[in-house]
Amino acid sequence: MITRRTFFKGLGALVAGGAGLAGYAFGIEPLYRLSVTRYPITPRNWPEGFKLKLAIIADIHANEFLMPAQRIEEIVAVTNGLGADAVLLLGDYEIGRYWYTKRQQRVEWAPLLAQLKAPLGVHAVLGNHDWWDDRAAQRARKGPAAARLALEKVGIPVYENDVVRLVKDGMPFWLAGLGDQIAFLTGVKDGRMIFQGVDDLDGTLAKVTDDAPVILLAHEPDVFPRVSERVALTVCGHTHGGQVRLFGWSPIVPSAFGNRYAYGHVVETERDLVVSGGLGCSKLPVRFGVPPEVVIVELGAGG
Repeated sequence: MITRRTFFKGLGALVAGGAGLAGYAFGIEPLYRLSVTRYPITPRNWPEGFKLKLAIIADIHANEFLMPAQRIEEIVAVTNGLGADAVLLLGDYEIGRYWYTKRQQRVEWAPLLAQLKAPLGVHAVLGNHDWWDDRAAQRARKGPAAARLALEKVGIPVYENDVVRLVKDGMPFWLAGLGDQIAFLTGVKDGRMIFQGVDDLDGTLAKVTDDAPVILLAHEPDVFPRVSERVALTVCGHTHGGQVRLFGWSPIVPSAFGNRYAYGHVVETERDLVVSGGLGCSKLPVRFGVPPEVVIVELGAGG
């Protein structure tokens, strides 16, 4: 029989446990944890013997609370120590306008990202918040977005429906950077926001001029069902893994496909997708079960 004293002791333990979990989700995992997640992948038709190591940084959301300058410096140092051939930045450098923090200025975060180093360079695309946080671009319904200018000013190329051909050990490959798919808020219908993108998948891939493998950089993973087998690997951010993830499932994912592309390595019809859980927070300053991460993809190393 449960006594009154036993009941209240149990209730107290539940309350304390809940408070502890909340404290961890709000104050520990977003601020102090930093994981390195590795994916050894050999995509279909990947050149035999060609090994390529990519470091992926997504969704920094620079701000003075959860992503101050010293946190970005830590991320840069960890990434530089991973020995990647190239570093891919997948967008959302900006935080947006939220009640819990003050945004960090572009003149602060862009030079920090310029400290990233890799033999084949650092390459970037923009995310939705990089457009949404730019009021001038929203009014004009066109770029260049201020975040793009900030990155280019410090020497980081930004690809918007554009490609670059790189070579490692005599083996060529392409990076194709897609414009953001929900760059502009154009209205509200039936209580739902309507967006317009600046993405052109077909036009981007049309710029590839030979049969070397293609790696597609796209901020949002919702493009993946439209990606052809011509693309060896698609890498995305945006979802933050749902920010809260329990037993491989997230209750809220900013994707039309829900948990289908929420996080991790996804293989569909012999096509490979990697979705980073990202580094920062959006909407709410909480992460649980999906700690901030730098992703390493080792192509030609397994899978």
